[in-house]
Amino acid sequence: MDLYLPVANLSVNALVIVLLGGGVGFLSGMFGVGGGFLTTPLLIFYGIPPTVAAASAATQVTGASVSGVLAHLDRDGVDLRMGAVLVAGGFVGSLIGAGLFELLTAWGQIDTVIAILYVALLGSVGTIMGREAWGAFRAAKVGLPAPARKRRHHPMVANLPLRWRFYRSGLYISPLAPLILGMIVGVLTMLLGVGGGFIMVPAMLYLLGMGTQVVVGTSLFQILFVTIATTMVHAMTTGAVDIVLAGLLLIGSTVGAQVGARFAQKARPEYLRLALAGIVLLVALQMAVGLFIRPDEIYTVQ
Repeated sequence: MDLYLPVANLSVNALVIVLLGGGVGFLSGMFGVGGGFLTTPLLIFYGIPPTVAAASAATQVTGASVSGVLAHLDRDGVDLRMGAVLVAGGFVGSLIGAGLFELLTAWGQIDTVIAILYVALLGSVGTIMGREAWGAFRAAKVGLPAPARKRRHHPMVANLPLRWRFYRSGLYISPLAPLILGMIVGVLTMLLGVGGGFIMVPAMLYLLGMGTQVVVGTSLFQILFVTIATTMVHAMTTGAVDIVLAGLLLIGSTVGAQVGARFAQKARPEYLRLALAGIVLLVALQMAVGLFIRPDEIYTVQ
């Protein structure tokens, strides 16, 4: 069933887009991470313009984050004070990202920058995840427990001034650290259409030293409000949000996430982490190859 996307200005098979959203939702539910970092590159592979893919993926992430935030709030798994600081930083970052988006679009380099950023981020994150997952896999194979993570914030965070107490996270650190982290994720959300969870969660664990019981819920809390802000900024400035595309993705991801969550309960976690690292690296490799392939059409006239 072909459906016209008014902002992307092309016709797509609606079933393919729903299945694509379902696949990303399945991975999200199975691996416990947001699927936004895979949605944009997969849309680009399908032929959606990178600017529309990034803006619409952010809209889809907003809808997919609502149920997760409500679930974590229900079990008191959100540090609201930490989340508020992260959201404030994310709002500032989204405005900075909007300026960069418009500037790069005016220069005609936004598509290339999106691809390069994805290759760098997915390549580095996939490598780190793969190394940790392989260590856990080898430990499980010989019957040894995985090494425990030490809860300690980074020395750079410890040296920042103006410390606050974040009681739910059990931290006494400067609010400047989560504020800067939120700004970075806000810029990436604006440019790439990602929720930022695949960067936010490791940073909250290893840089801020937050407890694992509140990391995912607080990350989703920040993602929800920052993607709302970036969607509004995109709609008012770039005009790249295709609501039809976002709606199709959301239909698929909602169903896929439920299926993935049930599947994850039957699989071993070390296998899941290894599989996710492999998927992330494959997507990064595909995008890296695409940077060096000569396109069929060198230019277009609009």
